[in-house]
Amino acid sequence: MNKKVLQVLRKNNTRREWAKVYATTKNKGNIAKKVSLIDGEAVYRFFETYSDNLILNSSSITISVQPIESFIPYHMHNYVEIMIPLVEDCVVVLEHTKVKVKQENIIFMGNRTIHKVKPISKNGIVVNIALRSSAFSLNELDFLQNKESASNISNLLFSLLSDEEYGEGRYSLFETKRNTKIISLVYDIISEYYFPDIQSEQLIRLEMLTLFSRLIRQVNHSDLSVHDYRKNKNNLLSLLLYIERHYSNITLKDMAKQFGFNPNYLSDYLQKHTGKTFIQLVHLQRVNVAAKYLTYTKASIEKISNKIGYENPSYFYKIFKKYIGISPAQYRKENSK
Repeated sequence: MNKKVLQVLRKNNTRREWAKVYATTKNKGNIAKKVSLIDGEAVYRFFETYSDNLILNSSSITISVQPIESFIPYHMHNYVEIMIPLVEDCVVVLEHTKVKVKQENIIFMGNRTIHKVKPISKNGIVVNIALRSSAFSLNELDFLQNKESASNISNLLFSLLSDEEYGEGRYSLFETKRNTKIISLVYDIISEYYFPDIQSEQLIRLEMLTLFSRLIRQVNHSDLSVHDYRKNKNNLLSLLLYIERHYSNITLKDMAKQFGFNPNYLSDYLQKHTGKTFIQLVHLQRVNVAAKYLTYTKASIEKISNKIGYENPSYFYKIFKKYIGISPAQYRKENSK
């Protein structure tokens, strides 16, 4: 237990009136609004994240502490929310059930899963970690897809964290058994957030990934409660990850064959679910990789062009400028490390 972390959390978790919170955030441009009713109680859409002092925070990873003795209405997010009661227990209420989360256990709330938290006592401390889809790349999350043992929890975490359509109606409750390594990671992540220093953002990202791995390991020694109200929808993720890996020599025909699809069906599927054509997705991945080469290496533009899949450097120049807005040379000049 980190006394310094608990001290700052207690400083920030003072009681709040929901009406005042709603009015304050609304005045600051909050897009929260009533979207439905559950047994006559309003359900709100919370698509923005705020710091403890109700300042808008658009970071891909945001941490806040839940106010004590305070009413929180039914709501849903367009991001994954992780709740961790560090002191005492808390009760999460969903549409069809109630979940008691014991002290130092961890619950993941899926994207657009309607829920609320019962008021916590004046001594309780519950931390909320908001993870937007931009927090991690598909490649970073790929380790979660446990191919050797086909671990259900590994694949579930991958889907929760990377598929905006997967999480609705889902939550995952982890019994940590107060594993010292897991709890230490949680406290360190919170500490880096509230007491930022050089590389804090990067450390938080890396420690979150480590936390996921620790939780997967812990599943082998504890109970995992997973409620799933929709079928796994992992096809799109697999397709996008395939493009990320094979961008330099990929073809629609080969990709369709790999997944057992008709090329026309695959093309339409990608267009429908991403808003981009197959070739646009490939161009986008190639350009993103090229940007990293331009930033971190001294390789010639012609060599980079060839390495990412463009035999004609002139065509690469054209595509790069179309997606980035400036030429490769200008990008390197402005971003070289």
